[in-house]
Amino acid sequence: EGKAAEEGYSERGRKALGSLTVPPPTLPPKLRLFSSSPLRRCLTIDDFEIGRPLGKGKFGNVYLARLKESHFIVALKVLFKSQIEKEGLEHQLRREIEIQAHLQHPNILRLYNYFHDARRVYLILEYAPRGELYKELQKSEKLDEQRTATIIEELADALTYCHEKKVIHRDIKPENLLLGFRGEVKIADFGWSVHTPSLRRKTMCGTLDYLPPEMIEGRTYDEKVDLWCIGVLCYELLVGYPPFESTSHSETYRRILKVDVRFPLSMPLGARDLISKLLRYQPLERLPLAQILKHPWVQVHSRRVLPPCAQMAS
Repeated sequence: EGKAAEEGYSERGRKALGSLTVPPPTLPPKLRLFSSSPLRRCLTIDDFEIGRPLGKGKFGNVYLARLKESHFIVALKVLFKSQIEKEGLEHQLRREIEIQAHLQHPNILRLYNYFHDARRVYLILEYAPRGELYKELQKSEKLDEQRTATIIEELADALTYCHEKKVIHRDIKPENLLLGFRGEVKIADFGWSVHTPSLRRKTMCGTLDYLPPEMIEGRTYDEKVDLWCIGVLCYELLVGYPPFESTSHSETYRRILKVDVRFPLSMPLGARDLISKLLRYQPLERLPLAQILKHPWVQVHSRRVLPPCAQMAS
């Protein structure tokens, strides 16, 4: 069914969308998820010109798209209902929509709206023109101090915002970080994130290399899992591979539980200090987000620039 649906989709004639401009900060009424407009949620696929695929996944694909009416550029995530139901992930998808639609921050990918037809669910997402951080890392092998510190500051600021709203991401990794027009980080993929007033959970999810000890051991955990992930990410960006990477799952688990971090001699001392304060077995001992933002290594090396709309709001 997925293949047939995709073929039907391509018959719409995917136009090349020409040269891209940065979308204007004012959203077209049709994209405003919670506006009182009578146009709310009456979008269909016919409202869009569909461009090139941006990514392919197990449950569907992401396409570059443009609203015909306003020429507003978006990323359209097309998910097949049959695949989602087969895997029992309806609840996870609903959670992703509910969480991401309420988050507005310059370093979090916007979910503008969604709609569905008989066979597919469509998420209308902000377009991140520079793609995945993962691909930048693959191309460069590792990043310099300035780029890494900038990413860590952007991430810490975005997660401060999430945690204030009682949202834990739980799956911070290069594949889930997209890059905006100026190379700024945009946290994406809130499928694993959780919104809970208590901020405590006990399910295991996320990526093996990035899993904190408390999740491996099945203990209850809170928003401090994201602090561990920042430490793992900082290491991977500077070194080119994650700190607990091993030849087997069991060895990776063992090293995580022992917090067996080996710093290469090339690791800058300031970065080593930050990472060692984040990769702590006891969640309460991990450096809080506010202290990450104030850490001397971040302050010296970060070149974070806020987009104009965020500067106006602040």
